[in-house]
Amino acid sequence: MVTEAANDRSADILPAAIAAVSAEIDAFFDTLLAVPDDGRARLYQAMRHAAIGGGKRLRPLLVSATCALFNVDRERAIRVGAAIECIHVYSLIHDDMPCMDDDDMRRGKPTVHKAYDEATAVLAGDSLHALAFELLADPLTHPDPFVQVELIAELARASGPAGMAGGQMMDLAAETAGAAFDLAAVTRLQQLKTGALIGFCLEAGAIMGRVRPEGRTGLRGYAHDIGLAFQIVDDLLDAEGDAAAVGKAVGKDAGAGKATFVSLMGAPRARAQAAMLVDQAIRHLHLFGAEADLLRAIARFVLDRDR
Repeated sequence: MVTEAANDRSADILPAAIAAVSAEIDAFFDTLLAVPDDGRARLYQAMRHAAIGGGKRLRPLLVSATCALFNVDRERAIRVGAAIECIHVYSLIHDDMPCMDDDDMRRGKPTVHKAYDEATAVLAGDSLHALAFELLADPLTHPDPFVQVELIAELARASGPAGMAGGQMMDLAAETAGAAFDLAAVTRLQQLKTGALIGFCLEAGAIMGRVRPEGRTGLRGYAHDIGLAFQIVDDLLDAEGDAAAVGKAVGKDAGAGKATFVSLMGAPRARAQAAMLVDQAIRHLHLFGAEADLLRAIARFVLDRDR
């Protein structure tokens, strides 16, 4: 059982862990996306605008925390974290465009298509998508080609039609279907749109640590539960949050008539459900000791965040 003192210790380690991962990811992208002195300069500038600075860096944090459970080299963990962040950022660039969510602000600054133009935004997203798989295939990430292939296959599944992209399609349908989307459908939507990439973060750490699939059950349960909790809190922030703190427009789901956890459950019940999921996620880590304190702290952060 995790004691209250252990809870306090795990909470104390989170700010430093977030700061460290954020700095490492920014430094990695600063090097990776050095602006060339040719006709591609605007593309690289747009990629840097989206990838460097801001954001919670939750996914790289989850990767590095899981890798640490299995003593994976930190630099290799950061490379995998950067790969998943490439996928996440590309999805945000495309989601913000007029053909999708049509947002002007992201992470407290203009979206890429506003800061640059729509064509550049499409290419910036496409390029970040490609870079993710290039990173995973690089021997610097892991020298074992079997590990590389498993990472690539899992990220492809999590980001494609059986994962994030499929969930985004369901999200677009929810805007027109409205009440036809019940709680089960919204849960499935979010398991794909948000949960699949979060699931990859835990899976990637286990793959890097050469953990056999049957040994990943607890980590998969943790990922499933914090993925849903994360989206419930996202819905709560859209309904009740402050745009300045969130870093993007709020109130858009209700304005679009979209079915969400908040619209279907009500805010109090949704908040209680998120808390239950976080508690359940932490219980999935019962086989680990203090080495999983950062994952426990991340779960609580998912519940308490304001952006």
